[in-house]
Amino acid sequence: MNVILMCGGRSGEHEVSLVSCASIARNISSKHNVSLITVAKNGKFYLADSSVIENLKKNPDAKIEVNADESKRVTVLPGAGKEAFTCAGKIIPCDAVFSIIHGTYGEDGTMQGLFEIAGVPYVGCNTLSSACTMDKDTTKIMWASAGLPVVPGICITRAEVNDSKKYDEIVKQCIDTLGFPLFVKPCSAGSSDGANKANNPKEFSFALMEAFSWDNKVLVEKAINAREVECSVTGNSITSSSSIPCTMLKAYGPGEIVPKHTFYDYDAKYNDPDGAELKIPALLPEEKLEYIRETAKKAYKVVNAGGLSRVDFFIDRDTDEIYLNEINTLPGFTSISMFPKMCDAFGLKYADLIDLLLDEAVAEFDAKNQLCTSR
Repeated sequence: MNVILMCGGRSGEHEVSLVSCASIARNISSKHNVSLITVAKNGKFYLADSSVIENLKKNPDAKIEVNADESKRVTVLPGAGKEAFTCAGKIIPCDAVFSIIHGTYGEDGTMQGLFEIAGVPYVGCNTLSSACTMDKDTTKIMWASAGLPVVPGICITRAEVNDSKKYDEIVKQCIDTLGFPLFVKPCSAGSSDGANKANNPKEFSFALMEAFSWDNKVLVEKAINAREVECSVTGNSITSSSSIPCTMLKAYGPGEIVPKHTFYDYDAKYNDPDGAELKIPALLPEEKLEYIRETAKKAYKVVNAGGLSRVDFFIDRDTDEIYLNEINTLPGFTSISMFPKMCDAFGLKYADLIDLLLDEAVAEFDAKNQLCTSR
């Protein structure tokens, strides 16, 4: 299969994306012909030299960097299918795209929409699902409407912040309704960017300022004294077929994160190899492990997810209640990332995981192409 790997992007997770992609490049099967496209922080696409992939496989310390060489600029042609990606007048072979661009302009439906317009199979959720799940408030609304357990929270918009009277009212509502401590996070940022815990009104004010520097919608939630548990899910919630095994929903895990920081923040996830202890499977009785696996698949279905996602949970230490926290439709693929670790622990090795995701991407593309688009 001719596979295009894409990484980088315009979000605060640019560097994480490069590391995730390097890990995929090292582990992807040699049966695939791989091209690498890096996306600069200004959004421009560049084709990397084939030597980059070769070096990544040979050198465990090698890294991916964006080489902004204008002669290597990539263009994408609408409706061109396998010939959609070109560089310097030459076609970049493409049977499927594996974009591991986390966050905004990569995980939020924009990149998925580009692939749909180009007419190429791609790994992961479709445009609608990607857009909905990127917004944490929208995801909570969808889950709650389906009767799934979510953490109590209140969404604040930029418009409300711009109105001093409304701002004071909603801040009071958050404190009176939810109480301290509060957890404050941007609705559409990833990797805990802009997220903070507030223990008093002053900290709450600063946390809101930080969160609004990342997004125009901010989610305020009751801070749960929680154990953090995650579950990997693969398959397609809309077009799964028993005749095509890669499309069938399967949950791997769950695993438990024991942070050594105040909470599982960006540094703990990506910069500090000892930032958290990972326990796979989570230290829970089998009936709770199974409940989490089944709830993860239900949460995945509600948002029409496909390809892959990591579904995150909180378990309240005080009440033992289990809550859905959020869903990540393009989770980290670094050497310390939970998604591939959980899959591996439950029998799906890294290289096989990549193959499964590519196969599912092609199967979903074929299923969609069977639908009528005109009379």
